[in-house]
Amino acid sequence: MRSSIASVCFAAAGLLMSAASAQEPATAAAQLQGLNGEDHGAVSLSQTPHGVLLVATLRGLPEGVHGFHVHETGECEPPFKSAGGHFNPTDASHGLMNPDGMHAGDMPNIHVPASGDLQIEVLNPQLSLDPDEDGNLIDDDGSAILVHSGADDYTSDPAGNAGDRIACGVITTDPAR
Repeated sequence: MRSSIASVCFAAAGLLMSAASAQEPATAAAQLQGLNGEDHGAVSLSQTPHGVLLVATLRGLPEGVHGFHVHETGECEPPFKSAGGHFNPTDASHGLMNPDGMHAGDMPNIHVPASGDLQIEVLNPQLSLDPDEDGNLIDDDGSAILVHSGADDYTSDPAGNAGDRIACGVITTDPAR
């Protein structure tokens, strides 16, 4: 009798542990590289109840204001045109200030200081790491995070006149999971 009670207890504990781990938020990451392969830091992505939290630790970028976007294809071959356009699953217009926009991949500009190093956090409510939700970044062709040479003007379609693509990172599921 003790043996069957112990078996039931261990089975119940296993089910509880499985349920707890199934509720852990999904995570992903992107390692950013420059046009010549230089390391420009990383972005970690975490699913929250309100969208995806992006935490970027960037380095070696030019001083100034730069467009910071999620692009539709997980490919980063210089000059990074292979990443396609902005991530835009709803076919919206571009721009945070556009009454007919914004793309799901549109995010605020980043302001890089003279050191070239920057740490930021951005919550994007239009993105998801859940394959069953709209805005899922982890699909068959993946997605990427890009930094542009100039500022996004927040209105011009299709990309905010943000200039050349200077850093790119493919978003991948976190290998620690």
